[in-house]
Amino acid sequence: MESVAKGEVSPAIAAQQVHNSVEKQSHPEATTPNNRNAYKPVGTFAKIDHDRAERTGFPEVIWGQDKSAAQIAEIMRVMELQQQVVMATRIGQVKADAIKAALPQVTYFEMARICAILPAAAVKTHPGRLSILTAGTADLPVADDSAGTAELCGFTVTRLWDVGVAGIQRLLSNQHVIKESDVLIVAAGMEGALPSVVAGLADCPIIAVPTSIGYGASFQGLAPLLTMLNSCATGIGVVNIDNGLGAAILAGQILRVATKVSSSNSAC
Repeated sequence: MESVAKGEVSPAIAAQQVHNSVEKQSHPEATTPNNRNAYKPVGTFAKIDHDRAERTGFPEVIWGQDKSAAQIAEIMRVMELQQQVVMATRIGQVKADAIKAALPQVTYFEMARICAILPAAAVKTHPGRLSILTAGTADLPVADDSAGTAELCGFTVTRLWDVGVAGIQRLLSNQHVIKESDVLIVAAGMEGALPSVVAGLADCPIIAVPTSIGYGASFQGLAPLLTMLNSCATGIGVVNIDNGLGAAILAGQILRVATKVSSSNSAC
């Protein structure tokens, strides 16, 4: 308080220092070096799990839909000091503009609705080919969320859009994409039939993503979700409605584990 009275420290900075001191006493693990449970407080509204990439192979990603632009910008600013890849998902254009005004270094991927601070150094490129298919053009925001996430994390992505079952020749004429893939993400709304058809053609894991696209009886993605869960085709895993991010992380984990197993077998 003496520093504030002398004008050496502003009241705002002093308040933050007091908060950080209380936070440190309440949560000593937050600032303990080399603690696998460590996190970084951001104001009073967030705690960044900056060790997540080391634990799981993938960094923490900001859910942007229900946060303010100011909160997202502040979290990204702190994250930039802690991790190589900084991403915020589910960001509309208006919110993205506000974030970029606060952080000019942010790049906005409009279709994917991702705000990202691109790493200064190249991200490690992981082996394996991930292909992402959509039933229709309307599924692109969810699929591109998967594609953008995977690419920012260092995975090679092939995109194959608008190959739904209503014009199945579009899919059949692109079977080479399926055959060359190590993991497939298939996004579909309406009745959600595309993952089942693809599973009958593929020899690799398939991650099905139901999207909230469709007429009233699709119930904002519930109908394709149930179709995918009830598929008689095998080798399909299903994530939640519109969960492109989750599909990308799961696909990445499959590729990483496959590489680890392959390397282990080669060493024997």
